[in-house]
Amino acid sequence: MNAPIVPGARPLYRSVFISDTHLGTRGARCDFLADFLRRTSCQHLFLVGDIFDGWRLRKSWYWDEHHDDVLRQILRHARGGTAVTYIPGNHDEMFRAWLPMGLEIAGIRLLAEAEHVTVDGKRLLIMHGDEFDSVVRYAKFLALLGDWAYSAALDFNRWFNALRRRLGYPYWSLSAWLKRQVKEAVKAIDRFENALAVEARRRGFDGVVCGHIHQAEIRDLHGVLYLNDGDWVESCTALVEHHDGRLELIDWAEVNRLSFFAPGRSMLREAA
Repeated sequence: MNAPIVPGARPLYRSVFISDTHLGTRGARCDFLADFLRRTSCQHLFLVGDIFDGWRLRKSWYWDEHHDDVLRQILRHARGGTAVTYIPGNHDEMFRAWLPMGLEIAGIRLLAEAEHVTVDGKRLLIMHGDEFDSVVRYAKFLALLGDWAYSAALDFNRWFNALRRRLGYPYWSLSAWLKRQVKEAVKAIDRFENALAVEARRRGFDGVVCGHIHQAEIRDLHGVLYLNDGDWVESCTALVEHHDGRLELIDWAEVNRLSFFAPGRSMLREAA
């Protein structure tokens, strides 16, 4: 995982899928993401929605050198021959207005959804997934309220974990704990996963790749492969396809023992 990329060498992975990076917010772990993109090579890179957080950017703007580095790394992949596909989500839905034009910018294709065939022949439907979130579709004010609550939980989490660090305790995610504990949240996630699996089966796909709910997962749902690549706010995960067709979730922070303390900073030098 930590070997440097050698120009002209075989890409480390055949395909990489990332989503929910939420660039433009303080919660985005752009330091970790830039590190991942810098040390990863692939033939196909799929950006599966909510790469930018347009909802937050309407109210405030947060951008630092790590955000710049993420964009540089994505463009480096595109210039280096990686097929880069960008599928907008609900937070970067402003780009959906450009979809009818079949736009390609700096080697990055913009699509509403995509199909990917793995090396062992699995047909995967790739979409952000908000199309199957009834709150986002039919009660956007509730989605905005939920987004505010999630942001508040992240802000509280920073203060709470600063205290935990002083007391010698490890990092702990409030929002992840709430998702596991609140019965209705668990039911909503289950409905979301099943709805996407049903759609993939209906359209003749072997599996579906999505993001949206910030819950990394690989599971078989009644014969359909459900693949959620997670997020880069808390879990910092990516879905990868190996050259033999094997699909795996990579937890970049865990693999490299990166610290979640002090937002915007990392222990990258120690992990390199």
